[in-house]
Amino acid sequence: MFEGTVVSINIASEAEAPMESVSEARAVPGRGLEGDRYFDHKGTFSKPQPDRELTLIEAEAIEQMKHELDVDYGLSDSRRNVVTRGVPLNHLVGKEFWIGEVKACGLRLCEPCSHLQKLSHEKVLPGLVHRGGLRAQILSEGMIRVGQTVRESE
Repeated sequence: MFEGTVVSINIASEAEAPMESVSEARAVPGRGLEGDRYFDHKGTFSKPQPDRELTLIEAEAIEQMKHELDVDYGLSDSRRNVVTRGVPLNHLVGKEFWIGEVKACGLRLCEPCSHLQKLSHEKVLPGLVHRGGLRAQILSEGMIRVGQTVRESE
């Protein structure tokens, strides 16, 4: 078992728009985070799918990439909705977990792609391969806040 923390929440109102860091966001099953591009199907890959509802990435993965490749890369540059610390996201594929009061299920890894590379940094593909985060389905409605605990469901 683990217990980690939400360190950043990021949303963008439109496809390819800059990410905005917010202190909290309402998670809605079948929709995503209120205010995010995928909530209203305005994302680049906006066909409604459970694995588009919520994306997460480990702060440790971003920090390691920055160190290894000597790049300037902020927490929101990954274009993932929730940045965590102390959460083994790759191990949550196929598992349910809690982000504060919100229950989610890890569906698949969120590998970096050429679209992310175009929007962020040329070194993102080699820098985040197999540590680009997690795509998750939101199972219960509620608020996700910076500082909340992330833990595996029992």
